[in-house]
Amino acid sequence: MKWIEVDEPEIWEPSEVDEIKRINPTIPQWQYIYSKAQFPAFVAGFGAGKTEAAILRCIFGLLENPKCNRGFYEPTYDLIRMIAWPRFEATLTELGLPYKLTKSPQNQIEIEGFGTIFFRSMDNATRIIGYEHADADIDELDTLKRDDAAYVWRQILSRNRQHKPNGQHNTIGVTTTPEGFRFVYETWKRDPKNGYEIIQAPTYSNPHLPEGYVKSLQDVYPANLLDAYLEGRFVNLISGTVYSSYDRTAHNSQEAIKEGEPLFIGCDFNVTQQAATVYVQREGGAVWHAVDELVNMYDTPDMIGIIKSRYENHKIYVYPDASGGARKTVNASLSDIALLQQAGFTVRAKKTNPMIRDRVMSTNAAFEAGRIRVNAVKCPTVASCLEQQVYRNGEPDKTSGNDHQNDATTYPIAYEMPIIKPVADVDFNFAL
Repeated sequence: MKWIEVDEPEIWEPSEVDEIKRINPTIPQWQYIYSKAQFPAFVAGFGAGKTEAAILRCIFGLLENPKCNRGFYEPTYDLIRMIAWPRFEATLTELGLPYKLTKSPQNQIEIEGFGTIFFRSMDNATRIIGYEHADADIDELDTLKRDDAAYVWRQILSRNRQHKPNGQHNTIGVTTTPEGFRFVYETWKRDPKNGYEIIQAPTYSNPHLPEGYVKSLQDVYPANLLDAYLEGRFVNLISGTVYSSYDRTAHNSQEAIKEGEPLFIGCDFNVTQQAATVYVQREGGAVWHAVDELVNMYDTPDMIGIIKSRYENHKIYVYPDASGGARKTVNASLSDIALLQQAGFTVRAKKTNPMIRDRVMSTNAAFEAGRIRVNAVKCPTVASCLEQQVYRNGEPDKTSGNDHQNDATTYPIAYEMPIIKPVADVDFNFAL
């Protein structure tokens, strides 16, 4: 027999494995990786090593139960491809464990002499069928909406039925950043049943983070989110006003459009309720000022006509709803985005819209950093909508009519000022 050395009592390891390096998990990581609970959850801030803990728990669990299979779940296939597989390969290589990665359609890693790890995404839970495993690991479960997370949990539970020769119960581990009072809070914190254990960890529980990492989080995230994303706490992210960082006085602008300067226009597609917010840049592009608004336009051709007539001597950059590439607000063969391009505007849009919460976070962070200002005299609808939109059932309310102008106002911010989570680039042998 050989042993995996850890900072706590040593763990048994089958003799087939060659020399294994020392692993140095943080205390919360160690508590999660070797938890005896049937359903442990590791709820932690950014950089606290959630995904690394999930990977090590998955691998060590498979080594402890040879010939059994295991499931590993990420919110999207892209996260499996870009994060999970490279880090599994690096870890298995570092541990000296022979493996075979088979990508689509199998999406699995076979560890020689032990078992298979099935990788599945959670964005289409109806596809979590047709296989079984003895244990599972779920990464970032709380990024899903509450009902979606509950459905995914039930689907994975139904796959988690392979018999374990050692007679132990089947387990599922969850690692996630707290995203308000969602499924993980309700299941592990508010009213946990027997077998459910929660381990919470702040970002600074990881002593191996590079210098300045915590400060970099404090610099980019709105203050109301730092308890969740730095401290790893459950906080109310879904009540009150959506754009809580906007202050009509503190963010007031007296700027106006200057002759011939480029204009940056966010637009939202809605039949009879088209909306657009017009920005100008100041201080070398560091600060954006909302200086005009277009409201209640009939359709995209109507909006194009108004923009052309009102701003005919300006270079126009448009930030539309990305879904306009597929849909039409007018009976025509061209999509809304194609109509904007055909009009001669420069269109800036990604293939898909960012998640609503990411757009909201980007906008609140930009207000707090002083990067957005609003001329409330010229943009009364923009100002009032920012002040009045609230959360409804955990999502920005779309029943009061404040959402259309806010969407137009925030699409450019999400594109030009996205929150990019600082990356903790540390040695493999430490908590990642």
